[in-house]
Amino acid sequence: GYARIHRIDGRRTVTIQGDVDTLITNSKEIITETKNRFLPEFQQRFPDVTISFEGQEKETAKTGASIRDGAIIGMIGIYILLGFLFRSYIEPFIVIAAVPLTLVGVVWGHLAMGINLAMPSMMGFASLAGVIVNNSILLMEFIRIGRRDGLSAADAARFASRRRFRSILLTSATTIMGLLPLLLEKSLQAQILIPLVTSLAFGLFAGTVLVLFAVPALYTIFDDFGLTREAQEENGEDESAEASIEQVPTAG
Repeated sequence: GYARIHRIDGRRTVTIQGDVDTLITNSKEIITETKNRFLPEFQQRFPDVTISFEGQEKETAKTGASIRDGAIIGMIGIYILLGFLFRSYIEPFIVIAAVPLTLVGVVWGHLAMGINLAMPSMMGFASLAGVIVNNSILLMEFIRIGRRDGLSAADAARFASRRRFRSILLTSATTIMGLLPLLLEKSLQAQILIPLVTSLAFGLFAGTVLVLFAVPALYTIFDDFGLTREAQEENGEDESAEASIEQVPTAG
């Protein structure tokens, strides 16, 4: 019943709230069910009523938007830095393409641990972008070395993947081992961090394995379209031009 008439910005307002039994469901599922089944019919019956979600739902949406904006800014920064490093517009995309691969490990990791995807999980997934690209950069640099040595794109990709397999795998393995104590922690204080660590550990493992196949394959595919080949030829022309300039004084 009405205990009082509440107004916000001059509009009569009713607040509906309740407690959630987490053994049965969670607030996200309730909100989703309300939006999909209840609200469409309610809005048709009362088109003048405005509905807004507050509390946990509002804070979750705000945090999600902040993570999304930060991830976009981070990806742009990584692309700019890689563009300067590789002197190419295409090869940074190949390196960054490894980031979505980590989502495979994030999803399967949560299923294996028996926990739900939560906001800390998304934070861990966003943090993976800066970690997984390290392996891709190393792999891409060795592909470029193979191309400069005269190998074809397919041979250079195989060369890089075989040569850097051990170092990439060991680098990721040591990071995952460092996360294991927190991942296996059972104390109440660590429960909020376990979804984040699950995303980091399992995402890094899956991303490392897939990077060894995906990055060489993507490079070869782009080379079939002539994109990486053109960039390599331009770099080769620059290097030959620099070499000829350096040789002029010697010849004189």
